[in-house]
Amino acid sequence: MRRTVAVTAVAVLVCAGGAGGAGLVGPSAQAAERTARPAPAKQAVASGYGGGVATVDADATRAGIDVLRHGGNAVDAAVAAAATLGVTEPFSAGIGGGGFLVYYDARGRKVHSIDGRETAPASATDKLFVDPATGNELPFEAARVSGLSVGVPGTPATWERALDRWGTYSLREALAPATKVASKGFVVDDTFRTQVDDNRKIFGDFTTSRDLYLPGGAPPRVGTVFRNPDLAKTYQLLGRQGTKALYDGALGADVVHTVQHPPLAPGADREVRPGGMTTGDLAAYRALMRAPTKVTYHGLDVYGMAPPSSGGSTVGEALNILEAKGITKRDQVAALHSYLEASALAFADRNRYVGDPSQVDVPLRELLSQGFAGERACEIRSDSVLAKPVAPGVPDGDYSRCGEHASVAPTEQREGPSTTHVTTSDRWGNVVAYTLTIEQTGGNGMVVPGRGFLLNNELTDFSFTPTQGTAPDPNLPAPGKRPRSSISPTIVLADGRPLLALGSPGGATIITTVLQTLVNRLDLGMSLPQAIAAPRASSRNTALEAEPAFRTSPAGRALAARGFSFTSVPEIGAETGIEFGRGGFVLAAAEPTRRGGGSAMVVHPRPER
Repeated sequence: MRRTVAVTAVAVLVCAGGAGGAGLVGPSAQAAERTARPAPAKQAVASGYGGGVATVDADATRAGIDVLRHGGNAVDAAVAAAATLGVTEPFSAGIGGGGFLVYYDARGRKVHSIDGRETAPASATDKLFVDPATGNELPFEAARVSGLSVGVPGTPATWERALDRWGTYSLREALAPATKVASKGFVVDDTFRTQVDDNRKIFGDFTTSRDLYLPGGAPPRVGTVFRNPDLAKTYQLLGRQGTKALYDGALGADVVHTVQHPPLAPGADREVRPGGMTTGDLAAYRALMRAPTKVTYHGLDVYGMAPPSSGGSTVGEALNILEAKGITKRDQVAALHSYLEASALAFADRNRYVGDPSQVDVPLRELLSQGFAGERACEIRSDSVLAKPVAPGVPDGDYSRCGEHASVAPTEQREGPSTTHVTTSDRWGNVVAYTLTIEQTGGNGMVVPGRGFLLNNELTDFSFTPTQGTAPDPNLPAPGKRPRSSISPTIVLADGRPLLALGSPGGATIITTVLQTLVNRLDLGMSLPQAIAAPRASSRNTALEAEPAFRTSPAGRALAARGFSFTSVPEIGAETGIEFGRGGFVLAAAEPTRRGGGSAMVVHPRPER
């Protein structure tokens, strides 16, 4: 039963100047520029008691902590933080998108999960992203920046379902901190400005996006105050009416109209294809309860998200392969060698077998069996590197042979580097790992008129055309289907109680970020902050990437000498997590530098010694 709690909205920076509309505050952009000030300080690590919150953003973390301090639980805090990220990090997440939530219930000592993935409209076919004029798949940007790419949003339904089942706050109460941040404003940091600038051409081609994010024709300056009163009003509407405002109301009608009639600016030189979403598609949407995935690693129970996310199955299979192979911290190079190869093998199986389980027969039990992992592990050689792409295995229950292969999948799924992750815990021991997204940074580029939020382009996570040769592709579009995701919210239990909770953004690198962090923490002896901060490499069967610090490290150079050929990328992932100790002690950790650095807080910080 829900209890009534008093809500004190998170403290925010109140802007100077007049009321004004969306965007920069004050009677003019020039007046707003004079409000320039440093962004709120971020602390990447915090430890203490009473629960913790870790996100990429200081305002969002404070929103979650404020909820915990006023009697809310981990679910209430997760929704409050996620809603605030929809204001301060709107190019990665928001109510126009979806996500996956994993929850540990301390009273029942059980892990649950919610599938809030977006769905294709009833009009979708397997030719959704094929140009009817040519028979060829659409260029990615033409598919992304269109109504075709928009899936039915699942984020509001996820929030409502989680709060109804496990929360103590109402949706209105949980949205109150984010509503105030949207109304009063927040300080623009370099990440926010850069993400607007990266989308300048796309945002400029839509009247609503241009007006909100390019005031005066340029991105907001770092240090100025940014307001989004339209989004504040949208949150207030959801608070009053619940999610029926989206799934059976005026808000949903506005979403559908935007999908079907993109708000293209006069003079824009791009062709924007409309989508086929209807109000009936919205009315049919449900956030689904799913049994989480589970594997055992070094005696620990590792829970993740089941299909249509491939996070739980791929992280889980890779851990099983590593368990079969055996790695130790005495040889870091060998451990990382095995990590990279196990990841490639698991990705081959993911691409071949994982899709929406309501429409595809996913052999999840076999993919996560130790027998299958043993058959895959036998392919890893310490003195050589597997030729890529490796072929998928055959999870048929007969694991007496090494290296029995299905057909090779030659292409990699295109997933946006966007997305964000929230990790929360409370004083009762409940834990949430929640990853939410609108796909690409900036989604499909369209702000819903008068509503203040961007739409997703999640349907571009489908395969545009078959990728599996003569074998069926499990991830082709279909009516009502949920595209495969790499989102990997993860909770690790020791003897039935939480040890770790973590997750990351990063498209397909989400899986490798979570997997490498687990290896760093559980195998290589790093602390959680060290495991998160450590340089990363990502092997996804058709892509092998590494951050510069990894490539130049002794281990990176040793791996290159063994035959691993890394492509350099600036950064991989942007993780947050919480580790749990005795007597309610928690260690919350976020990125120290990636994506501008994250923010970790606890309710009662441990005094400095």
